[in-house]
Amino acid sequence: MYRVSSFVPRFAQALLGGASAATLWVNVAPASYYDAVEWRLLDLALPSWLAPLPFSLTPLNIVADGAMALFLFFIGKELWEALTLEHGSLKGRQAALPAGLTLGGLVGAALVWIATAALIETAEEAGFATGWQVPLGSDVLLCFLVGRAVFGPGHAALHLLLLLAIATDILALLIAGLTHPSVSLRLVWLLLPLAATLITWAFFGRTPDPDAPETQRRASQRLLPYVAAGLLSWIGVAASGLPPVLGLLPVIPAIAHADRSFGLFAEAEELLHDPLNRLTHALAWPLTAILFVFGLTRGGVDLSAFAPTTLTTLAALWIGRPLGMIVIGLGLAAMLGLRLPSGISLRDVLRITLIMGMGFTLPVLSLATALPGGAMQEAARLGLAISLLAGPAALLLARPRARQGIA
Repeated sequence: MYRVSSFVPRFAQALLGGASAATLWVNVAPASYYDAVEWRLLDLALPSWLAPLPFSLTPLNIVADGAMALFLFFIGKELWEALTLEHGSLKGRQAALPAGLTLGGLVGAALVWIATAALIETAEEAGFATGWQVPLGSDVLLCFLVGRAVFGPGHAALHLLLLLAIATDILALLIAGLTHPSVSLRLVWLLLPLAATLITWAFFGRTPDPDAPETQRRASQRLLPYVAAGLLSWIGVAASGLPPVLGLLPVIPAIAHADRSFGLFAEAEELLHDPLNRLTHALAWPLTAILFVFGLTRGGVDLSAFAPTTLTTLAALWIGRPLGMIVIGLGLAAMLGLRLPSGISLRDVLRITLIMGMGFTLPVLSLATALPGGAMQEAARLGLAISLLAGPAALLLARPRARQGIA
């Protein structure tokens, strides 16, 4: 197992720090907390062809819709490399087991949310299947922290856990954007990210011929064209009605990149100088601040918000996701005659399903559109916070073992 870069645990610590400060603030002085995070910095009424409704810029939406797009770019880059580059962990038959586990987790979480909500939900504003998108996402950073402690930093199961968490989070946001009835989709706007991606790839993203002029080779290493393409892509995705946080993902395939994958968040990639790796390295420290502010603005948990929605959230994450991963993921592997990856046992997979019962960062992002009313959202946020106890549970159930690799 390769060495994972030190910025990943730093991101997790920043997120937890921000969420802890927000939780203290919202329980001690809730009025001042909500006034701060919902403070209207600017009221905008854009042309109807760009945005159907007027909206306000607040710390909440600036961070969630704008700054967190950089985080999605950061983890999206890892998924793209796993799918396409040499030694990528999702190429060929290797993709079948992770795909099955990811699909199973999404289906299981959604179905158990729907079933549990139908049985116990009492909120007047809740209809059938309201909010089923909430438990789809996981938490890459916190899963990594717990997984490293459970498996050790050199275990192959940690790589599989990271892969599942990244794929789950990106698919969860995409599903939430495409399925929520309150979202007004204007898909013609997606032509803008498509055009930005194709033009950028044609002029800058392709590896220049070895005999090409020096000016052409230097042009392929510039970062500004990719930044401009990312801005255009974000505008197009936001105007289309999809979650703006997904706005930078379309340009990732157009950015010149290395020829092979060194692993998810591999420290070795810090020594690479291709544009894609240079962009992600430049984001490492800004993302530390962004994740702290995200935790501060979106991670405040009202400890008095317990309601049936809290139990529905926990059932989806603690029962639905692991059950779906086991039944669909391992069932698919058995039908296809697939073996577990080298170095990973069935016990390790079961531990992974337990750790994946945590959900915070990406589910919190989908609360505002998936659930109506503040009470349901706060109850679900409390459930997401309680779901993090799956991490300590995994640590308690893990038998002491020799740690493999190096920290």
